[in-house]
Amino acid sequence: MTRVFRTAAMAATTAVLCLAASACGPDGEKSEQDGGKAAGTTAKPSGTASSTAGDPAASDSAPAPTSTPTSSGEVLDKAGLAKVALTTGEVANYEVTPMQGGEESGTERSENKDCEPLVAVINGAPQPTPAATVFRTVMDKSEEGKDDQTVVTEILTSHPKDTAQQLMRGVRDAVRACAGGFRTSSEDGPSTYTEVEQLPLPPAGQESIAYQVTGSIEGDKVPLVFQLVRTGSTVVTFYVAEFITAKTPQLPAELVAAQAAKLP
Repeated sequence: MTRVFRTAAMAATTAVLCLAASACGPDGEKSEQDGGKAAGTTAKPSGTASSTAGDPAASDSAPAPTSTPTSSGEVLDKAGLAKVALTTGEVANYEVTPMQGGEESGTERSENKDCEPLVAVINGAPQPTPAATVFRTVMDKSEEGKDDQTVVTEILTSHPKDTAQQLMRGVRDAVRACAGGFRTSSEDGPSTYTEVEQLPLPPAGQESIAYQVTGSIEGDKVPLVFQLVRTGSTVVTFYVAEFITAKTPQLPAELVAAQAAKLP
């Protein structure tokens, strides 16, 4: 778990959040201070599903949106991504800011080639390499001051040709291939992820997939939830984490829907 997501969590609390080997030391050794969570919680779903509208390679059993949005197909530059990113006031109670602490990508490397797409997302650098990237932190201001304040990381990426679809296929395949977990190494030491599970979150955009990656820190489970949404050449990665109860963190559906509606 990387600096990109650790900085997002730190925006919600002054405690040092143990998100990764880079934050916790080799092989998940905890730092001296552990924080709360970067999102609200909900019971862990037992079913699996994803939105796959417009993607014939996806599972036939996955639910589709009630209507599939159209897209201009435009490959946005960084300024264009910034224009379509959520802003404060577009969703009640949520404040949107540029990511604090910079936008440096993580350095984790998967020991299993099949899991590389998941590790790229964890690093905050989805692959194939995008044409442009914008990071945002979204916080529920109604929960300000609480240990469990909801904090969502958004990464907006634009992709030339068909590489946005390629990104989604790679992540979907990796979720299936890496259900039993995987290990990574980085300049700060190894990290262990014990489980990957697809989640039945509401569909969005032309194509979406949601899944949980469970990290292991000194034997404690740290659930990380990701949802990737694609419309045309733009992909948005949403991320939330749970540091206290080990329950699956909740990604606010209204945020996902509002952001998806702005994609070109």
